[in-house]
Amino acid sequence: MNERLAKIKLLLLDVDGVLTDGRIIFDSNRVESKFFNVKDGHGIKMVQRAGVEVGIISGRESIVVANRAQELGINRVYQKALDKLAPYLKILAETGLDDSQVAFMGDDIIDIPVMRRVGFAAAPADAMEYVLPHVHFVTRNRGGWGAVREVCDLLLKGQGAWDAVTARYFL
Repeated sequence: MNERLAKIKLLLLDVDGVLTDGRIIFDSNRVESKFFNVKDGHGIKMVQRAGVEVGIISGRESIVVANRAQELGINRVYQKALDKLAPYLKILAETGLDDSQVAFMGDDIIDIPVMRRVGFAAAPADAMEYVLPHVHFVTRNRGGWGAVREVCDLLLKGQGAWDAVTARYFL
């Protein structure tokens, strides 16, 4: 697994069920809310400090996702991507990366085409069971409850960047 992780230059994430627990809340004015885990956000910031770009490919469109992405400094955000392979291929063309240099984390059937291409595919513990044969790693945590952080920590350790990125926390 470390061989796969060592090559990763870009981490792509699904949102609902990965960065969130999958719940979508609408208030009486149809204002949407989602729950994001701060541990996942910190993991994203740490992999970015290690030189790994992070992007989002989501099947839904939500201003909440755009706001969270902006807050985390995620510039590659593709929403309303019902065919996630299309933005994935666009990203490869724009960056010059190949499949082996990309990691992707998803949780549902819509994610499988990308999972089958990337160098490292991951899923949260509560992913749909038919997704699991297509991933290299399943987290212990559920989506929205630190699953992304697990992948970020694994990526940092697999690339030998853990000590450099976390040194300031252990002074």
